[in-house]
Amino acid sequence: MVSIQEEVTLLGVTGSPFVCRVKIALKLKGVEYKYVEENLSNKSEQLLKYNPVHKKVPVLVHCEKPLAESLVIVEYIDETWNNNPILPSHPYQRALARFWSKFIDDKVVSTSWKAVFTVDEKWRLKNVAEAYESLQFLENEIKEKKFFGGEELGLVDIAAVYVAFWIPLIQEIAGLELLTSEKFPNLYRWSQEFMKHPIVKECLPPRDPVFALFKGRYEGRFASK
Repeated sequence: MVSIQEEVTLLGVTGSPFVCRVKIALKLKGVEYKYVEENLSNKSEQLLKYNPVHKKVPVLVHCEKPLAESLVIVEYIDETWNNNPILPSHPYQRALARFWSKFIDDKVVSTSWKAVFTVDEKWRLKNVAEAYESLQFLENEIKEKKFFGGEELGLVDIAAVYVAFWIPLIQEIAGLELLTSEKFPNLYRWSQEFMKHPIVKECLPPRDPVFALFKGRYEGRFASK
């Protein structure tokens, strides 16, 4: 008899915040899995087979059934393994969690990334301003709460791992001040609390190699100019 915790494989890359989301969800649920590190400049046949649409990570394969897109995968993990719920039980609160998670992807990730890596100065400054605006919405949402959902890690916190770990990293590389205790005290406090959580700490990638990777990308962004 094969248990639902068997035959779980995660295809990913170490420096990806989206892969990190899935790792946190699996760890939170206590799911054992096989991790396969991908090389996105030379994608494996396995990756192309399991995610032919986007051809990117993360991909979760459970009993030979593949799923792509990090937030979709996290919800699947939550529904498949019932312990330590990630989404709230109330439909309205679940809807809100989905809203803020999508907001993080659509607004926060997009604008902060472009604020660092856009070459054109006019568009870069536009994205800096939009990143501030997006982070202010999260600042207003977290308020004095420990986590976005209350006392326990939830979907929005997992989605916001990019805010807690990756934004401080890329802002240091670019010499920007996107997320600071002065500008966003509640969100900054949350980020420190979040990264101290034992499950999160275990799932975060080593900072130095990720820093070096993105610094190389930052310094090379004018190479085609």
